[in-house]
Amino acid sequence: MIRYTEGVYQDDTCITIGVDFKIKTIEIDSKRCKLQIWDTAGVERFRNIIASYYRGANGIMLVYDITDLESFENLNSWLIEIEKNASKNVYKILVGNKCDMEDQRKVTVEQGKDFADKYGMEFFEISAKDSINIEEAFITMTREVIKGINNKIKTPTKKFMLNPNVKSLNTKKSCC
Repeated sequence: MIRYTEGVYQDDTCITIGVDFKIKTIEIDSKRCKLQIWDTAGVERFRNIIASYYRGANGIMLVYDITDLESFENLNSWLIEIEKNASKNVYKILVGNKCDMEDQRKVTVEQGKDFADKYGMEFFEISAKDSINIEEAFITMTREVIKGINNKIKTPTKKFMLNPNVKSLNTKKSCC
């Protein structure tokens, strides 16, 4: 998030405690977009706090560390949390971070692709340190969110016609 919003890499970045956010304005397909990017803690003890942040999200990046198999294995439980708390049509993307650390890799590219394919997500391997695929991942996310919003706006609402031959259920009958 910091690499994308501020263009810098901080080697001594601490893990997120709870939630952090940044704002970045970009232009996509001649449209100005103001992104609110929330970084939620991936640590189990913050799970209850984070659930409320899913509700208003248009897009969610599930990020795991390619050098940490446990972070990859936790993706299923994060998807369950998203399913319980986010809107049904939230756009999801899978991101394997630290692809600059190939010599310490514990999760293969194929495992990441297979997981993303299984759940219908785009997949990127990125490196905040070397600025690899950061821009591409966020641009893809933003384009797909815009597409989803536009499709939702263009979808006509259904109109129902009442049948004039049906009697009202609220008609009162006289007693005795």
